[in-house]
Amino acid sequence: MVLQSEPALRPVREAAAEPRPARTTPARTLRGVVGWLVVVALWELVARTVLGGRHLVGAPSGIAQKIVENAEVYGRGLWFTTREAALGYLLGNLAAVALALVVVLLPGLERLVLRLALVVYCLPLVALGPLLRLVFGFGDGPQITLAALAVYFLTLVPLLVGLRAVPRSWLELTASYGRGRWTTFVVVRARAALPYLMAGLQASVPAAFLGALVGEFTGAERGLGVLSILALRSLDTDGLWALMLLSAVVSLLGYLAVSAVARRLTPEQPAVLLTPPGSDPRRPTWRRWLSGAGGVAGVAVVVLGAWVGLLELSGLDEYFAKRPWHVWEWLVSSPAAPDNRAELLSAAAETAAVAVPGYLAGLLLGVALATAFSLSTRVRQTLTPVAVALRCVPIIAIAPLLVGALGRGPFGTAVVVAIMTFFPTLVSCLYGLAQLPGQVADVFATYATPASRVLLLGRLPAMAPAFFASARIAAPTALLAATVAEWLATGTGLGNMMAVDAATSRYTALWSTVVVVTLVALLAYALVEWVEKRVLAVVAPEQTRW
Repeated sequence: MVLQSEPALRPVREAAAEPRPARTTPARTLRGVVGWLVVVALWELVARTVLGGRHLVGAPSGIAQKIVENAEVYGRGLWFTTREAALGYLLGNLAAVALALVVVLLPGLERLVLRLALVVYCLPLVALGPLLRLVFGFGDGPQITLAALAVYFLTLVPLLVGLRAVPRSWLELTASYGRGRWTTFVVVRARAALPYLMAGLQASVPAAFLGALVGEFTGAERGLGVLSILALRSLDTDGLWALMLLSAVVSLLGYLAVSAVARRLTPEQPAVLLTPPGSDPRRPTWRRWLSGAGGVAGVAVVVLGAWVGLLELSGLDEYFAKRPWHVWEWLVSSPAAPDNRAELLSAAAETAAVAVPGYLAGLLLGVALATAFSLSTRVRQTLTPVAVALRCVPIIAIAPLLVGALGRGPFGTAVVVAIMTFFPTLVSCLYGLAQLPGQVADVFATYATPASRVLLLGRLPAMAPAFFASARIAAPTALLAATVAEWLATGTGLGNMMAVDAATSRYTALWSTVVVVTLVALLAYALVEWVEKRVLAVVAPEQTRW
């Protein structure tokens, strides 16, 4: 039976909840305005003096002038890119919900669905863009497709975590009334998954904009991506920063809109305790290994079949659209295969040298910010706009500037990777910290437990499922972010290799590199998943089954 908190304990629980935002006063508003004016003034001073002539930072006055002078052109470009990102956002999230529904109704297909979804998500946007351009031509198809591909996995993974966050007693209750999986999904699982769904929808807003911009970078005729290319080539720093600012504002507005919906729809605290550990026996090791190997083989067969089938149906010439046997020949059977593998391994080592530190730094930053936000309302109010704006600035535009400012070595690219990975972690962990069960909050409040101890003993364990969901997402995201930065700015690693292959029509090498990048991302994801299963088996065992 599920224990519900008594009404008399609600004031106690509210006392243990996170502090409410302080009431806005005229004096507080004035201090905020003055603070922002000081920031803008310092920005102008630094851009005009210390960084003047380096083409790294645009001055606020120059940015405003560019926006006024090019209002019509920028407005049209912003409209086209926003429309592409919005369509991709809608399609990608609908696909995520549909896949999650398939998994809930047919749990036996979970591994197959997740692995196929992961394979598609791991395909580098840098390489997909030119290939989609061949299929769709110069229309909006590549931009919308890349925007959808950039967001669906960000929503699918936390949504599946939420659909599992259901007390066993609720499932037993619905089963005792003879209800099927569909009724359980609508009545029980959908409510439990709502906070996690909102986390995915929030994190995917800037990702959709990034996907649309990458598509525009690969040969589109209009949009902010095209204008950004022109600004980069002409060293128009103020123009580039103006485009970045417009992109960030639109992404921020989308994020705030989803956040407003989330605040109205999601409960502040779950009212139930979940499954105690040790309630289900584990399968023998040999059966788990056999099941895993069979799943990998099944996914490989499906992926190879889809690869060949889609290319044959689309009628693309083999000169551009390589088949699996072409990749096998380039990597394994041709006389030049050893040299090809050596080239790939060297580039992969360069990419790993920036992806791994950036991944770890992004996770650490996301968890640290989420923890600070949960402990201090003032810190949350101060840093939330900065965190959101930092992620909403299109990385495809800011990566060359960051690399130029920090150097073309591993450090500059690792910073780009950290920026790409920290935001989904921050959003997911914030929702995870709020999942402290009501009864636990009551106990802490009864003993007047300090907020830091509540965080350590209660909120961090409750956050574990959300954290590992973001860690799984961040594993392939870090690799994709590294390749984007290498493609745009550094001239090293797998990203540069793919860019050079596409520019020089080395399509077999391009497809082979895509395969290697995808396999590495899959291995990184599997490693994080392996750690996750062992941790959640102790702190959140409901996440290990349906």
